[in-house]
Amino acid sequence: MKCPICGRPRDQKYRPFCSKRCTDLDLARWLDGSYAIPDEGADTAENTPPTPVFRGDDV
Repeated sequence: MKCPICGRPRDQKYRPFCSKRCTDLDLARWLDGSYAIPDEGADTAENTPPTPVFRGDDV
């Protein structure tokens, strides 16, 4: 199998990557938002009722 970042052979120590560098690159992509999991069916402000802050606010 090949490293999903650079295509070199995988190293068992950094599986599924080939090196610490590729592992860190993958993490950086998650942290900066390059990768994202689609949020299907997300509630929007228009169809979500407000959450009461204090008791009695839901009246």
